[in-house]
This record gives sequence, structure tokens and C-alpha cells, in this order.
Amino acid sequence: MLAIQKKLTNTFYALLSLPATAVGFCLSTQVATLSWILSTQYNLHIEDVSLVWLAGPLSGIIAQPIVGLMSDKSWFMGGRRKPYIVMGGILGTAMLLALPQLGFISNSVGASIFVVAIVVSLLLDMSINVTFNPARAIIADVTPPGTERTKGFSWMQVVSGTFGIAAYFVSVAFGNMALIYVAAVVVLLFSIIPVLFVKEPRVLQTETKVVNEIKSNSSLLDGIKILFPLYGFIAFGLFVVINKMLLNGRWDNMQTNFMYLCLLATIILGVFTIWKGKQQPSDTNDFQKILLAHSFSWLGIQSMFVMSYFFIKEKMLPILDVSTAWANGFSSFFSGKQQTAENTAGNILSLGFLLLNFVGALLPVSVLEPLSKRIGKVKIYRIAIACMAAGYFLLYIAGTKEIIFYQGMIICGIGWSAVISIVFAIMTEKVNANKMGMFMGLFNFSIVLPAMMTPGISKVVNDTGNYSILFLIIAISILVSFVCWLFVKESKVGIQII
Repeated sequence: MLAIQKKLTNTFYALLSLPATAVGFCLSTQVATLSWILSTQYNLHIEDVSLVWLAGPLSGIIAQPIVGLMSDKSWFMGGRRKPYIVMGGILGTAMLLALPQLGFISNSVGASIFVVAIVVSLLLDMSINVTFNPARAIIADVTPPGTERTKGFSWMQVVSGTFGIAAYFVSVAFGNMALIYVAAVVVLLFSIIPVLFVKEPRVLQTETKVVNEIKSNSSLLDGIKILFPLYGFIAFGLFVVINKMLLNGRWDNMQTNFMYLCLLATIILGVFTIWKGKQQPSDTNDFQKILLAHSFSWLGIQSMFVMSYFFIKEKMLPILDVSTAWANGFSSFFSGKQQTAENTAGNILSLGFLLLNFVGALLPVSVLEPLSKRIGKVKIYRIAIACMAAGYFLLYIAGTKEIIFYQGMIICGIGWSAVISIVFAIMTEKVNANKMGMFMGLFNFSIVLPAMMTPGISKVVNDTGNYSILFLIIAISILVSFVCWLFVKESKVGIQII
């Protein structure tokens, strides 16, 4: 074991953050390039693009809990998490290199661009999902609960967020194609380098008392019962899979109403979960409330990832003088090339996400971690989520103006800094360290299941013809998340764990 690991130095925290950074860089590249490529080069409609993005949640549902459970019980290549980090990194690199070649692959295999895009996106997201779980679980494995673990996840967001900034900078300054090739190198290196230096503990130690709410030999099926508050999201996910992949869209006329019904069911189940927690408080119930709250956050965030490009294209560009666009000036300054109208929407999107990630990288260690020590992680998380909701309301009201769009993304970055850092510290203190991989996999359902709502949301946005409504939907979703977080308790480390 390296001395930096024994002493838990900042250098070690930075090294430990590299696998999660690889995942984040891969995701940033996907956000910046996938909708852009499919829309500008292959002319796919917004609803077709949302279906391509659906590949990610589907692969997450399959891969995350399986990889989590397997990594808890396996040991090879000197670790339980390392092998999956390496395999995910190699697959992700290959699929990133496939993105610019969708047309060539389509012609070579004789399949449509739509089918090829779904397959490549599915495998790209599979790589993200294979790596996502172990990259975060390894941080919990090698850090003790409390301040040190919060610091670990805060550093994870600082390093990952910094490289996220770099990803969008490359996109704006040198173009999306350059970003794809840079990402391939970063993902491969950051998935392999930490494996050579970080030592995983063969036996996971925990100072907390294991409460017999879930037996020590519990199965994945037992764990899935905890997903009770998300059953409404599961129902809509099954509907989308059956309708789009088996019935070729035969139930499209029912999609919107069924989505509203599933959202209502989720809220009802959530209210019941919160009420049950009042009657019988437990860490199991708190974990369920975290799932519920986090799911509504990601319902909004995933919609932003998939559809922001179309908002910019349909609402901002018609009233924007592209010759004076800030994003184009930024891009021209660094690239030395005159920007075309076709590139403008992509440039604005990348600059907006650059600012989002800049705030997301700046706050965790410098602001969120110190404040968490003083007033608690849950309280500071609520404040961050409230800021995020305010930012999306601003985008709904005045986001068609370029400068307001950037200001809104900066405000949203406050919530983003917490969503992908502090929440993991909160969650990992609610579960048994020896089943961290499984619970990381279950926790990921609060991300992938809401993401399967995006085809329904894209249909609502498209049917209204008002793409600004996207940010109203997102703002309401984040506000519901904030309300749910009001019922989550601060952990008492060392007292209870499920």
C-alpha cells in the first residue's frame, strides 16, 4: 500500500477519483456529441433521439445491479472493483471511437443508422454502467465513514468536474469530433492507471452495527424489494420497452397519459414510504426516501441532457444573431475558425455545460464539504437542490436569451455539484459496507428508471411545440425532489446500517 493511501492524502483522493472521472468524461462526451451527431448528420427526430438515449437506462438496469453484486463477491486482478473498472474503460474507449463511424458501420452491416446508433449507444452506456458502480464503490471501500468518506466523494466531483469542464472546452474550442478522440484516450488511461496504485482491502471493515433488517446473506431479489417507491417508474419503463421494441409504437397514443399515471403512482408510493418512515423510522426507510428524492432529480437532469440541444436549436437560434453569439466567439478565439450556423447550437450547448461543470467542480471541496461538517450533509444538499430548481425556473422564463441561458446553467451547477458528490456520502452511510456494490447498483435505479421517462417527456415537449416547457418540467421535478429530501434524516455514523 502506498504511503499516500495510508495517510489518505489529497493526492490519494485525486488518484482514487480517476475511474469516476473516466465515467464522467465519457458521459460529458456523450451529452455534447450524441444528440448533435444524430440530429445534424443523420437528421433523426427528437423522439428518435430520445429512444437512442433510452439504451443507457436499459443497460443500467441490466448491468448495474449484476456488476455490483458480482463485485461484492468476487476477487481477481488484486481487487473486487478493479477488474470491472478496466473492462468498462476498454469497452467505453471502443464505443467512443465508433461514434464518428456510425455511417460507415451502417453501410458495412446493412443496418439503418437508427439501429446502429442504438447498438453503439447501448454498448457505450454499458461501459459507463459497468464502470459507474465500482468507481464509486471503491471510494467507499477504502475510506472510513464520516468526514473522510465525504472528502473522498467531494474530491471525486472536483476531479471529475474539472475534466468535465475540459471536455466541454474541447468541444467548443476544437469541435465535437476532436472531443470524441480526446475522450477515448482519457477514458482508457483513467480506467487503468488507478488499478496499478490503489490497494483494495480484501476484507471490508465497518464500525457500524448491522441491523437485521436485511440478512447478511440477502440476495439481489431481497434488495430489489427496497425499490418499492420507484415501482411507478418501473411500470413506465416496461411500457416503453414493450411499446417501442416489441409493438413498434402501437401504443404511442397512450404514452402521455400512462406517463402521468405512473408519475402519480410514484408520488403516492412515495407519500406512503414517507408516512411509513414516520411510524417506523429506519435506515432502510431512509434509503428508500433517498431513492425517491434522487429519482426526481434525475428525471429532470436526464431530460436536460437529452433535449437541451433541441431547445437551443428551436427556441434560441431563430432569435439569435449567430455572428455575435458568445459561444461562437469563444470557439473562434481558440480554434481560429469562423463558426457556421450549423455549429452554433452545439457550441452554445457545450459552453452551457462547461459552466455547469465549472460550478460543479468548484464547490464540493471548497464550499460543500466544509458546510457539511458544520450543518450536516443532508441540509446542505437540500440548499443545493433548491438552487437548482431556481436555475431551471429561470431557464423556463428567460432561457431563450443566450446570456440568461448561461446564468441559469451556472445556478443549476450549484445543485449539480451536490447531486454527483454529497449524495453518495449520504447514501453509503445508510448501507452495509459488505454489500456496497449491490446497494450502489440499487441506488443507480434512481437514475436509470427516471431516465426511461425521457421518451414520454420528449413527446410532451414536441406535442406542445413550445420547447421552453422542457425547463418548466425539469424545475417541477427538481422541486419534488427537494420536498422529498425534507424527510431524509442526517446519518448517525456508527449507530445503524441496513
